[in-house]
Amino acid sequence: MALICPDCGVENIDGVDTCESCGQSLTMLNKPQRAPSPVGDGMLRDQIQSLHPKQPVTTSPGTPLEDALHIMLENKIGSILVTEDDKLLGIFSERDAVNRVGVEFNALRDRPISEFMTPLPGTLEAENKIIFAVHKMAIGRYRHIPIVEGDRPVGVISIRDILRYVKEHMQASGS
Repeated sequence: MALICPDCGVENIDGVDTCESCGQSLTMLNKPQRAPSPVGDGMLRDQIQSLHPKQPVTTSPGTPLEDALHIMLENKIGSILVTEDDKLLGIFSERDAVNRVGVEFNALRDRPISEFMTPLPGTLEAENKIIFAVHKMAIGRYRHIPIVEGDRPVGVISIRDILRYVKEHMQASGS
């Protein structure tokens, strides 16, 4: 494939940075070629709502640590959202339990969950693209992301939702 210089019309070898005839830069014409990826293209196109975010399980900031952990166990979930007046204040996850509570559970069991939560967690909206969730999870090292409308949590997605999406798209494409 040849590159045609937009200034002088001379045909140049694909991949050159400047026109051999007039010296005009051709870098804007050198677009990297990539193989189409049904999974990657889907993540760029599909919205988070297509992952069917789960209803958030919430608790108030004054809930004792032990009670919050029981709520998580009863609901078989890896995180609980901390809210007040329908406004998201934080998230408490399995990682918070391990890193912030650890072996000190007996001494801390009656302390409020607000002392152990991650305050003001990264959030997304249902209309955001799935790729934003993947990026936010990778950069922030999150496993769970609250989905909000304004300040009000309306759902939660997890890394498992992303992996399920990838699996389904790989199977659908025969990969």
